[in-house]
Amino acid sequence: MSGEFLGIFENSVHKQRVIIPASFKKKFAEEAMRSVVVTLGPSDTIAIYPLDSWKSTLERLKEGNERAKKLRTQLIDFAMLEQELEGPGRVRIHELLLTEVGIEDSVIIKGEGHFISLWNPEVYAQVRQSKLEAHRETFTSEDYQL
Repeated sequence: MSGEFLGIFENSVHKQRVIIPASFKKKFAEEAMRSVVVTLGPSDTIAIYPLDSWKSTLERLKEGNERAKKLRTQLIDFAMLEQELEGPGRVRIHELLLTEVGIEDSVIIKGEGHFISLWNPEVYAQVRQSKLEAHRETFTSEDYQL
């Protein structure tokens, strides 16, 4: 299965297209066939699933509790067409999704394990700052001594 997508990149949005970083493309499984599904993500983001991860996620959610089944329905409802990566790894993002999450000219591309999220840079900075403050209050160097 595709993944583990880890890391943060910043890129531009050009004609509703975003280039997936090379280090992420390398983690696409052969079963994904360079195809992705783009849908609404958590916390005002857009989620990009390699095709194999998309199918696996839908199967797991189908077998889950009512909340999981509701999330499955929402992922499908907000999903755009399955598409193959263009050229060097461009993904077309529907204008409606870009507008709904406030992404215009610039985007933060973040690895989320088995999917990739796209963030409005300002929203990402706010969320990261909030998490950073919580992290500093919660963990010390002793917690890192595993």
